[in-house]
Amino acid sequence: MPIVHINLIEGRDEATVKACVKAVARTVHETLGAPLESIRVYATQVPAAHWAVGERTKDEPAAPARAGA
Repeated sequence: MPIVHINLIEGRDEATVKACVKAVARTVHETLGAPLESIRVYATQVPAAHWAVGERTKDEPAAPARAGA
């Protein structure tokens, strides 16, 4: 039973997330040959303040590019 977990920064509408999990399930079915009814796909939406790249959380504006960097 394939299980796929997708982590996303919150903010996408329900229809978009639903389309994504269905497309992932179909892709797993097509590539692995697993029966659709055995495939589990779930998405977790994380607040932007709880997701960081380095020490900057995704709710903070990007730092301006430094000249010569």
